[in-house]
Amino acid sequence: MTLKKSLLVFSIYFLAASVVFATPNFPTGPDETITPGALCTNPNEHRYPEKISYCDRNVNSDEKWAVISIYEKKFNFIIDNTNRTEFKIDHYIPLCMGGANSMQNLWPQHQAVYHISDPLEVVLCQKLAIGKITQNFAIEKIKQGKRNYLAIPALLLELDKIK
Repeated sequence: MTLKKSLLVFSIYFLAASVVFATPNFPTGPDETITPGALCTNPNEHRYPEKISYCDRNVNSDEKWAVISIYEKKFNFIIDNTNRTEFKIDHYIPLCMGGANSMQNLWPQHQAVYHISDPLEVVLCQKLAIGKITQNFAIEKIKQGKRNYLAIPALLLELDKIK
């Protein structure tokens, strides 16, 4: 493993540990009873060698606050105007993998989590774009990582072996 990869893995573990030891008052992964994931059914285009349906990003503010409200009620935490910038409304199945903009594919992701999960999304979408992995494989791996962000360093190492 190169020094750069070692530093990346160490950094991800460090971030993950700080989230765990801080006992977060926010979800660290999507709740699949609320957010099971959904694929794009009205694509703007098709991408990659696999011709994956792609929907442009299109989630309005009301939809974002509706997602937040559902998660707040279930998990008893609060996102308001004072801490809203710490969260993004994440697509469980990313748009680049054919994910939809629907409520079934959205959840409030805290910055401590997306700093860890976003690199996985980037690597998966890059490999998908050049035809090294399939859409199903990419979705399986992103779901694994977003359900358990502590698994992301191992997933990144696994993906690094796919050339």
